[in-house]
Amino acid sequence: MAPTVTALLGFAAWYLVLTFALAIFRSGLVLSGKKAANDFATDGSGVGAFGRRLNRARDNCFETLPLFCAIALAALIQNKIAVIDPLAMYLLYARIGQSLTHVVSTSIMAINVRFALFIVQLVIYTIWVVQLLG
Repeated sequence: MAPTVTALLGFAAWYLVLTFALAIFRSGLVLSGKKAANDFATDGSGVGAFGRRLNRARDNCFETLPLFCAIALAALIQNKIAVIDPLAMYLLYARIGQSLTHVVSTSIMAINVRFALFIVQLVIYTIWVVQLLG
């Protein structure tokens, strides 16, 4: 399987993992009687710090998945998938690292690591767009 395909599927799978984790977390709150099933805010508030971080990590993943898909589709249409293959897995690793860091901590160090991993992704996306347009 080409690295871009692996990274795309990995990205989608990671989004599913975060979504299932959020569903399990919220189900636990409902089943334990701590929250009503209709008492969850879409922004993740009202479920404690961990729940908020998990919600944001999942949302951050969802917000950038379409960008990856659009760039991969453009590369495929142009028959230039080889342009994005070399960095595709690094993008996935940076995304997973950013999500894990987001969920684990809100310390200054964790926020800096998370931001650095986000910047890595932005740089990769930019490299791809420039190369595909060139």
